Amino acid sequence: MRLKVLVDNNTIIDEYYWGEPGVCYYIEDGEEAFLFDVGYSDLFIKNAATMNIDLSRLKTIVLSHGHDDHTRGLKSLLAINRPELLQIIAHPDALNYKECDGLKISAPFSRTELTARCRLKLTRTPVKVTENITFLGEIPRVMDFEKPEPIGKQQLGEDLTDDYLLDDSALVYQGDAGITIITGCSHSGICNIIEYAKAVTGDHRVAGVIGGFHLFEVNDRVAQTIDYFANNQIEQIYPCHCTAFAVKAAMHAHIPITEVGVGLELNW
Repeated sequence: MRLKVLVDNNTIIDEYYWGEPGVCYYIEDGEEAFLFDVGYSDLFIKNAATMNIDLSRLKTIVLSHGHDDHTRGLKSLLAINRPELLQIIAHPDALNYKECDGLKISAPFSRTELTARCRLKLTRTPVKVTENITFLGEIPRVMDFEKPEPIGKQQLGEDLTDDYLLDDSALVYQGDAGITIITGCSHSGICNIIEYAKAVTGDHRVAGVIGGFHLFEVNDRVAQTIDYFANNQIEQIYPCHCTAFAVKAAMHAHIPITEVGVGLELNW
C-alpha cells in the first residue's frame, strides 16, 4: 500500500505544497487508488496536481465522517469531469446536517443531492474498499477512558440532537507485518478504532497508525493512550491534524512518533 498526504494542517519541511486544517490522503493498493477524505477546500486538487496525481481517474472516495474539514472538498472534486460516477463510501450519518454553536459544519451536499451525482455506499458495517483495505463502519465505544462526548448537533428527522459522531470511522490495511489503521479525526477514540480493527480483521498485530487522534491537552486520557500504544507494541505512529503539539511531545517522550505533513509518502 502507498499513502500520500495531500492535505494536513502542516507541510513537510522542504516540500513546497499547501496546508490547511483538514485531511486528505491519496491511497494506492495494488492497481486500485482512492481518496480518504477531501479536506476543506480545493487545496487537495492543487497539491495532487503538483504531485502528478491524476484525480480524474479515481472511482472511489471514502469519508471518515461528516465534518466539513474532511468533506468540503467534494464541491471542487465533483466539478472534475470523469468517465463514470464517483462512488462515495461513508457511514449513513455522515451526510446529516451538523452544526456547532449555530455554525454549519456538515458536508457541502445532502444525501439527496449526492445521490443524484454519485453512487453512495452508506454502511454501518465494515466493507472492503480494495483487496487489502477495509472501511470499518460504526466503531463500538468500548474503552473506559475514551468516553464519547457530543460535538454540536445533528439533524435526525425533525430534531436537532447532540451529535456523538457515530459516523466517525476509519480504514484498516492488512499487510504481511500486521494491520495499519488510517483515521480522519478519531472522534470514536483512537484506541476504540484500533480494537475494532483487530476484531474485524482477526489480526492483533498492529504495525502502525496514522491520522488525527482528536487529543488537545495532556491529561489522563493521553497517558492511557500512550500505555495502550506501548502495550500493543505499535512502532509506526503518525499523529496529525487534530493532535496538539503538547500531546505529540508527550507521546514522543515515551514512544517514538513521526512527523506528518503534506508531501509525506508512506509505503507498507
